Amino acid sequence: MKILYLVAAGTADPTRASIPLHIAANGSVAEGQECAVVLVGDGTELISREKAENVEGVGVAPAKELLQKLLDNGVPVYV
Repeated sequence: MKILYLVAAGTADPTRASIPLHIAANGSVAEGQECAVVLVGDGTELISREKAENVEGVGVAPAKELLQKLLDNGVPVYV
């Protein structure tokens, strides 16, 4: 199964920005599903390491850890 996750929220709503990253990194990657992440709209703020390091949603890992897990597993992240 191929899944495309869209991240449309940025630093103003860290929980909403982190949820698609969390599902991709801890769901699809863990299950061996082929997936990709697209940063759109305010989500493009996460391309900046400085901004991504400060994004910590409620109940999910920090965005910097989720993005690193995606990169470590070869998941494409598009802008």
